[in-house]
Order: sequence, then C-alpha cells, then structure tokens
Amino acid sequence: MKRNIVIAAVTAAALIGGGTATALATTGDDEGAARQAANTRLSDDDGGRDDRGDAERTASVDVTAPEAIASALKHTPGTAVSAELDDEDDSGKVIWKVDVLSGDNGWHSVSVDPSNGKVLGAHTDDEDDAAQVRSALKGSSVTAEEAAKAAAGKGVVTSVDLDEDGKNKSWEAETRKSGGAEQDWKIDLNSGKVTADRSDNQDDDSDDQD
Repeated sequence: MKRNIVIAAVTAAALIGGGTATALATTGDDEGAARQAANTRLSDDDGGRDDRGDAERTASVDVTAPEAIASALKHTPGTAVSAELDDEDDSGKVIWKVDVLSGDNGWHSVSVDPSNGKVLGAHTDDEDDAAQVRSALKGSSVTAEEAAKAAAGKGVVTSVDLDEDGKNKSWEAETRKSGGAEQDWKIDLNSGKVTADRSDNQDDDSDDQD
C-alpha cells in the first residue's frame, strides 16, 4: 500500500525537477559547467549527511512501532494497516504516522509523538481501497502491531505496512540497525514468520548492476 511513499516520491520528483532546471540555467559556459559539477558533488555529500541523520533520528526514538500503533488505536479504534516514522516538516523532526481503517470503512491518519507515545492529532483520509484491505486481512491472525513486534528482532522497526497486492499477501516491515543499514522483511499474516524480502534484495542487486 505504501501511502506515504507515494507522497515522498512526488516530493522527490519535484526536487529533482528543480535541480534539473538549475543545471540547465548554469550550462551556458565553462564556468557554468564547473558550477554544475560542484553542485552535483555537494548534492552527493548532502545525501550522505541525510543518511546519517536518518540513523541518528531513528536511534533517538523512544516509542517503538508496536507502541505507536497501540496508542493510535486507543485514540482511533479500528484496524491498523500501516505505521511509519515520517518527517513532520523541514525541521527534521519525525513522528509516527499510523493509518487506521475504522469500522465504517473510513480511513484515519493518526500522528503519534515518538518521544512519549501521545497522539498529536488525527485526520480523515479519502481512500477507496477499504474493501481490498478487508479482503486481504480476512481470516488472518497477525495484526500490524504483532507484525511489528515480530520484525523488531531484526532491528529497529521504522515502518510496517500491509502488502495486499499479488498472490502472497503479507505484512511488510523495514528495519534499521545501529550502523544505519536498512532491510525489508515480510511477515506471514497467519504464522507471524519473518522472512527477508527477496524482491527488495533483487531490486537492490539490479540497481547495483546499473
């Protein structure tokens, strides 16, 4: 499902578009080309700092994914479908965002403070895939909270989300280790068994080859 990832992708596209415009504006002469090359190096350096910043922010989070989900459900009863550590604004502060499907098939996005577990706010989302989610979860015994607990044995859980596409439906979780390394996992909807997400590893290998 990855609702937040779609938003992040749109934002990234906008940033990339802005960077392209800047590059075109500075390619009029050799000096412009030099500036462009310097900007590229700076962009790469910034990316490295962002990766380190993500690891530091994750390490500073006191409330775990299962705790954030429990807090969100206490505030907004229903079925938790995803939870993700997400940037709140340009300040770099992160919050837990938990998507909850209520009994009337309404979608709610609940923000939870990662330092104390308090609900910061909630709003209704306009989504039309409630039936698909209900169908994917029908007969399952492992909740998002339980999936997050299972994945916690692999590292700090930064997100958990329902994968309702394809034949083998499951929970997906992303973990981060103390060194900053990220890994994706699949959690069986019935047994709670945690396995490495092979499709993610294959994508990474393909990127490395490119």
